[in-house]
Amino acid sequence: MPHDTSLIDIVAVGLGLAFVLGAIANKLRLSPLVGYLLAGVIVGPFTPGFVADQEIANQLSEIGVMLLMFGVGLHFSLDDLLEVKWIAIPGALAQIALATLLGMGLAWAMGWAPLHGLVFGLALSVASTVVLLRAMEQRRLLDTKRGRIAVGWLIVEDLVMVLALVLLPALGGVLGEGGARPEDLGAGAILAALGLTLLKVSGFVAVMLVVGPRVIPWTLEKVAGTGSRELFTLAVLAIALGVAFGSATLFGVSFALGAFFAGMLLNESELSHKAANDSLPLRDAFAVLFFVSVGMLFDPRILVEHPWQVLCTLAIIVFGKSVIAYWIVRAFRHPPATALTISVSLAQIGEFSFILAGLGVALQILPPTGRDLVLAGALLSIIANPLLFAWLDRRQARLAAREPTPEAPEPPPGPALVPGNHAIVVGFGRVGSELAGVLRERGVNVLVIDNDKDHIERAHAAGFPGIRGNAASDRVLAEAHPETASIAILAIPQPLEAGEAIAKLRVINPALPVLARAHSDAEVRHLLAHGADGTVMAERELAYSLAEMVMATPPFRYAGRGAPAVPPV
Repeated sequence: MPHDTSLIDIVAVGLGLAFVLGAIANKLRLSPLVGYLLAGVIVGPFTPGFVADQEIANQLSEIGVMLLMFGVGLHFSLDDLLEVKWIAIPGALAQIALATLLGMGLAWAMGWAPLHGLVFGLALSVASTVVLLRAMEQRRLLDTKRGRIAVGWLIVEDLVMVLALVLLPALGGVLGEGGARPEDLGAGAILAALGLTLLKVSGFVAVMLVVGPRVIPWTLEKVAGTGSRELFTLAVLAIALGVAFGSATLFGVSFALGAFFAGMLLNESELSHKAANDSLPLRDAFAVLFFVSVGMLFDPRILVEHPWQVLCTLAIIVFGKSVIAYWIVRAFRHPPATALTISVSLAQIGEFSFILAGLGVALQILPPTGRDLVLAGALLSIIANPLLFAWLDRRQARLAAREPTPEAPEPPPGPALVPGNHAIVVGFGRVGSELAGVLRERGVNVLVIDNDKDHIERAHAAGFPGIRGNAASDRVLAEAHPETASIAILAIPQPLEAGEAIAKLRVINPALPVLARAHSDAEVRHLLAHGADGTVMAERELAYSLAEMVMATPPFRYAGRGAPAVPPV
């Protein structure tokens, strides 16, 4: 019996190719996004060989957009924005406006309508969250002043793009293909459409702010009380997709806005951290499919047919935005190193640009050529971004060598570490925090490493020196001084990351005792093979502890000493 396997084809082939090309990109020290986009190009209609079903790919990408926006809302931090509001808000708004004008100028030179140029310029004005955060994390900059400015800047950009996603459908509904001649329509018609959209959005926001904070946390608490991980994960995804679908059905606003608000409201819950972790695998999988579907839309012929337009687009992204950001930061009297870091980190575009370009083409307010230019600019700028950061690293190293103290270095946040005979505890979750507390009670100098911002803030509040970052990162390990440490304990439940960190610790300090946490015999073998001196399997230790408690109770107290291991009759 024949079956239509179009959905299986795109998921299997798309994810398989994305994995291979993403791994190659990562090996080349590029963002895996490059690999995902190239996987889409390969399975798209503009290259020979296998061609995936475009209609199904578009629907999968819609789910990817919803989950991406849900993740943005889930990690939205008003505190991070308020901390640097005096530069992030005016700086980001000015940079978006000026970069949009540059994009509109290029569109005008190509003979496009003003509305087409507006959408094109907006797509070029916003940086990729994934690329920026990864670059900052690799260089240990997230907890520095420069990193906080960059993250706050990014939050403002994301909020502006969310607003653009709300208003563009209204403009598209009024202008549509007539975007080429907006002067034929009165300002009243355009303002009426925008006003109606804002009214619907206001109604949706009011309902969400009144009902959401009461219903969503209550629902999650009740589901968490069942103890079922599957139900909790399902509840998180049902909230994300359900709110997105309801917002579009009842209020006529975009799926993206609904998912963003669902994430924001979930962020207010005490269970938000668990919600983020439980939904992460599915969000990542659909995010990959989103980038694959975006790559399918890219026509590589534009690189040959319109090379100058591609170069101009890339110049706006890499140089135009960077110069604008540099002088804005310098205008706020920040040092050149901060200005250069912000400008280089913003010299690329990514996921929001794809969403805007796709929406613009669907609403007929951006020509397909514009989408191809955005995709080409994204690919090239993401490839160029690590090279720009490498240039920046070399430049700052030369300045530091020539002028030992050109700028006072930023001290790491939290209590200071006194290196020497300290214990490195990787992970400050339930296990790591208890372990660190016990070690400190016994007079051990403890340093904490964790990738989670909330965990590091808790460690700092408890008085522990803490480093935020991946324990397998060379920069993080260098800052932890394993060469003078007395022991390292990997208390994280991720065996692959733990194994990589152990192998690097062994290279730095072969004599360092290393212990690790495991959850299965396979994980024990993996960690020992990478150099761990010992492992603790949580389930087995729990069983031993419970068995000892059982044997200490009166009916079993003498079992093992020749007495029967059953209560006397």
